[in-house]
Amino acid sequence: MKNDAFFPEGARVDSPDNQAALTTPQSLETARLTGAVLEARVTTCDSMHNLWVSLPCMRGMIPREEGAVGIADGSVRDIALIARVGKPVCFRVLRIETQENGEPLAILSRRCVQEECIREHIDRLQPGDIIDARVTHLEPFGAFVDIGCGIASMVPIDTISVSRIAHPSDRFYVGQWIRVAVRGRQGNRICLTHKELLGTWEQNAACFQVGETTTGIVRSVEKYGVFIELKPNLAGLAELRQPVSAGQRISVYIKALIPEKLKVKLILVDVCEEHTTPEPLQYFYTGDHIERWVYTPEGSAKYIETVFDGTDL
Repeated sequence: MKNDAFFPEGARVDSPDNQAALTTPQSLETARLTGAVLEARVTTCDSMHNLWVSLPCMRGMIPREEGAVGIADGSVRDIALIARVGKPVCFRVLRIETQENGEPLAILSRRCVQEECIREHIDRLQPGDIIDARVTHLEPFGAFVDIGCGIASMVPIDTISVSRIAHPSDRFYVGQWIRVAVRGRQGNRICLTHKELLGTWEQNAACFQVGETTTGIVRSVEKYGVFIELKPNLAGLAELRQPVSAGQRISVYIKALIPEKLKVKLILVDVCEEHTTPEPLQYFYTGDHIERWVYTPEGSAKYIETVFDGTDL
């Protein structure tokens, strides 16, 4: 990302610099004067939807209107505040007040950090830019991610990987850090994709050799065979020789790799375990910008391409 002040929430909460800034009233006042972006975990959302955060040196409160961009004008619902309980939030210190009981209270703003993130980072994103994101929740149609300071976007399920999955939880888990590519913009919404970073057919196929036995995940069972994922962007077909179900990890023998047909022929060997959790992702593309991605090998009858020009949304 272009500025580490705009990382997804949770990136700095346990960092030494952040913890040091929260330790004493003096360090918190210094953070106020310098405009530092800090993070702490929300402990409570009260009946007025103010957020209370855990600070080592004093109580901290984010007033409802300061809780998120869009709360004040009603474009964002209060559920967005309630959902932050138990999770880290970013903020700047607006002021430190003295309560009636004589104890200090830090008044904080998450909204002002989000507004700057939108202005200085999100509004400057271009098609093909690759950024860090953190998975916040999963729905059948896609994965919602934080692309900076709690600003949400979504990776549709059909752009998560080339290998088809039944649910985003087959690939991601909440709290996971991932890389995403910007496809373009629809109004104020940033459109994202993920599969282009997971490699081409040839890059994935190069990880395997004909004649070896490896493991894969059953993605679907059809009358004509079983689709088995070897990598998120590479799947093959095996004959159904024994009962298996989607989600199971199985061992398979690689019979053939046929790039011109985008085919991987497999032989089912045995069931390894009932179900599996998402494995760490391997990103073949590690740059910060991508102009064009071609999945298919040269000479293949089928052509799969993504051009990052902002038109294919």
